[in-house]
Amino acid sequence: MKYLSAYLLASLGGKAEPSAQDILAILGSVGLDCDMENANKVISALAGKNIEEVIAAGKTKLATVPSGGAAPAAAAGAPAAAAAAAAPAAEKKEEVKEESDDDMGFGLFD
Repeated sequence: MKYLSAYLLASLGGKAEPSAQDILAILGSVGLDCDMENANKVISALAGKNIEEVIAAGKTKLATVPSGGAAPAAAAGAPAAAAAAAAPAAEKKEEVKEESDDDMGFGLFD
């Protein structure tokens, strides 16, 4: 992902077709290592392609990915169960709080 990000930064910087050396320079400027094999893979995958068109195609592909449409229906019964589970959890938190107050006479800010 860092190689693609560096490619996009070089593209935004005015390079029509960034090179592996551009990716190396961008990643090196922020202290990241650059594997030239991975940089060359990104360069070859995007060679001759318009970045705006690649991004637009990616957006349409992401639109077809299911994003959990069944979750709201399953969550309808969850508030009652969550409220029932919250009461014992609150009691447990109070118990832990009482136990953690024992600092054996040594306070952090005394």
